[in-house]
Amino acid sequence: MSMKGVLVGFVLINLSILASCGAPRKAVDVPFWNNYEPSWSSHHIKYLNGGTTAELLLDKSSGTGFQSKRSYLFGHFSMKMKLVGGDSAGVVTAFYLSSSNAEHDEIDFEFLGNRTGQPYILQTNVFTGGKGDREQRIYLWFDPTKDFHSYSVLWNTFQIVIFVDDVPIRVFKNSKDIGVKFPFNQPMKIYSSLWNADDWATRGGLEKTNWSGAPFTASYTSFHIDGCEAVTPQEVQVCNTNGMKWWDQKAFQDLDGPQYRRLQWVRQKFTIYNYCTDRKRYPTLPLECTRDRDL
Repeated sequence: MSMKGVLVGFVLINLSILASCGAPRKAVDVPFWNNYEPSWSSHHIKYLNGGTTAELLLDKSSGTGFQSKRSYLFGHFSMKMKLVGGDSAGVVTAFYLSSSNAEHDEIDFEFLGNRTGQPYILQTNVFTGGKGDREQRIYLWFDPTKDFHSYSVLWNTFQIVIFVDDVPIRVFKNSKDIGVKFPFNQPMKIYSSLWNADDWATRGGLEKTNWSGAPFTASYTSFHIDGCEAVTPQEVQVCNTNGMKWWDQKAFQDLDGPQYRRLQWVRQKFTIYNYCTDRKRYPTLPLECTRDRDL
């Protein structure tokens, strides 16, 4: 599918669906150093405009990454990103939340590069209790290499919602009552990285990284974090029970009708893989798929 085809599909959307409906609070633009620090290969990160923008560089010697200074249990986390342009096959840019325990919880954005003129693929995944294998892949309805766009996660005790520019592209409901683990007691840090993954990222590893285009650059700004800080067991308990934060309120316990229609639009127009509909891989529908209304 060409980028032109993706953009044409976007033009056809009913603009009324894009009206704001129970969206998370507006993200606050803050500098990198307020919330983040390098996690590896710090010399491959450049800071511009007083740290309000950060550029991650990938070359043959190394990729790079950064992480939040603190851990959180529930909240709203977002960044604005502009992805590697041109021939980005084999290159992966990631933004994710992850706990550090063996049976870890994780919420993933992975942007899979492609050959020039071919669209990026956004892969999302949710790990609970160390179990993942919940991949969904979509094309975006814009070129993510031309301008900054917002990518965010809303996480509370009721649901995880993944947004692109305030459009919900994925929901993972708390389905503990039917035997599906949900991230509720392991604080997570927020991470981002840029690295070479040409063994799997583009067409299953058939397309290799073209190093003549290096160094590859992904740009970031608006390093927003609005979460419940949690390190000690006592802090975890407070974050898990206070119920006073805005993200715990009724408006954020489920998507509303317009938001579900947006999600259906993404499924119908841009989804290229959804584990919930992969009957070869999952002959029996995973329990959470019906609860999530994300088919």
